[in-house]
Amino acid sequence: MLRSRIIPCLLISKKGLVKTEKFTNPKYIGDPINAVKIFNEKKVDELIIFDIDSSKYNSKDDFKKLKIIANESRMPLTYGGGISTVEDARKIISLGFEKISLSNNAIEDINLIKKISNAIGSQSVVVTLDYKKNFINKKYNIYTLNGKKKHNHNIFDFAKKLETFGAGEILFNSIERD
Repeated sequence: MLRSRIIPCLLISKKGLVKTEKFTNPKYIGDPINAVKIFNEKKVDELIIFDIDSSKYNSKDDFKKLKIIANESRMPLTYGGGISTVEDARKIISLGFEKISLSNNAIEDINLIKKISNAIGSQSVVVTLDYKKNFINKKYNIYTLNGKKKHNHNIFDFAKKLETFGAGEILFNSIERD
């Protein structure tokens, strides 16, 4: 029997750890490095860190802080936030992260997935699909940029397409359940 895996997601905004509700009203809840220490003690299976400001504001990553997080962590790490080039992905991996997560940039340019998976391996490429259910037509819509930009893809067909372009994992993230 398969055992459940515990994989918390940490959201970083303005260099601090935040909690949101339905992708709105980020509230500061502490330092991400302290959270990593706590999850080390809890022996979680993996940790995902999303910088929710990177794509929205086109800001660059704080590589110094990411290196500290990677050095502190005793579990596999995934990082997502504004990764737009193969060089960005390689840099994150070189800091000690096992995987990178793409969202907006991969949806805007699906070939980015292929380029990055060719460079670092598909096992290290996660594509995150944030979604909301449209209660009128009962379909799921994909959103990016913290739930602000809607994309007109069938979520299930698009997930299959992502796999053919080299996504090793696909993370489905419900905006309504955040």
